[in-house]
Parts: sequence; structure tokens; C-alpha cells
Amino acid sequence: MNSQKEIKHYQQVKIQETINSASPHRLVQMLMEGAIERIAGASFHLNNKNYSEKCLFISKAIDIINGLRGSLNFEKGGEIAEDFERLYEFMVRRLLEANRHNDCKALSEVSFLLKDIKSAWDVIPDAVKLEHQASLNG
Repeated sequence: MNSQKEIKHYQQVKIQETINSASPHRLVQMLMEGAIERIAGASFHLNNKNYSEKCLFISKAIDIINGLRGSLNFEKGGEIAEDFERLYEFMVRRLLEANRHNDCKALSEVSFLLKDIKSAWDVIPDAVKLEHQASLNG
């Protein structure tokens, strides 16, 4: 019978395999999904007055959003990248406020923004994704 430790290790290996084989487009989707999930976890723990877990989930969401910020290409992205930089900065600020003030509204606001961005990201045509991948490789 598998122990919890072995199961967790297997899951981590599977996640790493998924990350290693994912396109840059898919990696951004995964980051957004992860941030949305962490914010949902923070809301759950806030509603259940489990403040230490709320802090942990908010911290993880901030780390993910900062990862998205770090992936911005200002040279190629220009004004759009700058707009995303400001939006991600706003999200981090709102998450810090949510943490400090136990503010579910701020968590919902950031979750809504991420879901909105992700829904647009999800409908990018495959041709555009392939063109972008080719520009990275060539």
C-alpha cells in the first residue's frame, strides 16, 4: 500500500512532467489557474476563520502573480506589458490588503480580474500560439 509520502512524490513528479512539456502559453494558463485556486483557498480559510492558512494561500497567490509579472517582456510587449505590470501590481496590493484586513471583497476582486484575463488568454487562436512559439524558437 502506498504511503502519503509516496503519493505526494508521485504527484509532484507528474506536475513537473506537465510543466516541462507545456508550451509557454500553457504555462501562463497554469499560473493563472494556480493563482485563482489559491485565492479560492484563501477565501475558504478566511470564511472558516483559519487565518494562518488564509495567509499561506494569499502568499502563494502573490508568489504566482509575481511570477506572471516576471514573465512580462517589456521589449516585445511594450504598452501592453506595462499595462499588465500595473494590473499585476494592483492585484498584489489588493491581496496584501485582503490579508491585512480579512477582506473577502478584495479576494473576490482579484479572482474576478484573473478569471477575466484567463478567459481571454484561453481563446487565443492556435495559429497565434504557434506563431509565437516559432518566434521564440527562431
